[in-house]
Amino acid sequence: MPLVEQLANVGSEVGRVSRWKEKDLQACEKAFTRALELLDLTIQDPRWQGRRKELTRVREVLCDAMSGGSVYGSDLAGLDQYFLHFAVAARSNR
Repeated sequence: MPLVEQLANVGSEVGRVSRWKEKDLQACEKAFTRALELLDLTIQDPRWQGRRKELTRVREVLCDAMSGGSVYGSDLAGLDQYFLHFAVAARSNR
């Protein structure tokens, strides 16, 4: 799967995290876990070795957003916007 599609899938989970954060903590945590799993698989993919620094930073920012944004000032809305671009690009490539 191309990187754009992989990150679009991560973005889908981040969107779920954002939607469930105030409504259902258990669903939010499950979506967060899935987002991390997909991101970790993308990071481990040897095809994206040159992008590993960027991908690990995205992981850090996601974790920061989930813990309140105290380190980077990140938030889920900003991450949702970041991943939206990948979803649009993946959709246009089909």
